[in-house]
Amino acid sequence: MSEIGLAEIFSMAEAAALVATLFVILYFSRKQAQSLSVDIETKVLNDLEERRQVITQMAFEHPEVIKVVTKSESHWSLEDIFAYNTFYTYAHVFHMRQRKILNDNEWTGWLRIMKSAFEQGTLGEMWESKIEMEKWFDPAFQEFVNRELASRK
Repeated sequence: MSEIGLAEIFSMAEAAALVATLFVILYFSRKQAQSLSVDIETKVLNDLEERRQVITQMAFEHPEVIKVVTKSESHWSLEDIFAYNTFYTYAHVFHMRQRKILNDNEWTGWLRIMKSAFEQGTLGEMWESKIEMEKWFDPAFQEFVNRELASRK
């Protein structure tokens, strides 16, 4: 039987350390790639939200342009436009929570704001009577509002 010398043991240990280092590098680079993917998705969603804000601002300044996107309500009040903007902001917050962008503390703060607005303002009434939800908001957000916000009267 052949004996393994000290030099061979160090050589095998060096090779094992290199392989372990490669696994560590691959693990952390994969984590970083996942994080980058979430960052890119968040940036895209925020860019879309900014574009929607510009459209809403135009509707505030020139309510007559609303007929471009809907003929159902030709005489929208400033309150109607503000309510839609508020709902869209809440929908954006909701989607950021779904994607785990908002942490628990941030979400709790936003949830309190949303609940207070539905309880103390007219958003709940507007949600139930003035808007056609299936045209403007996705089903997951509709379900959230109906379950968590609008039913809290």
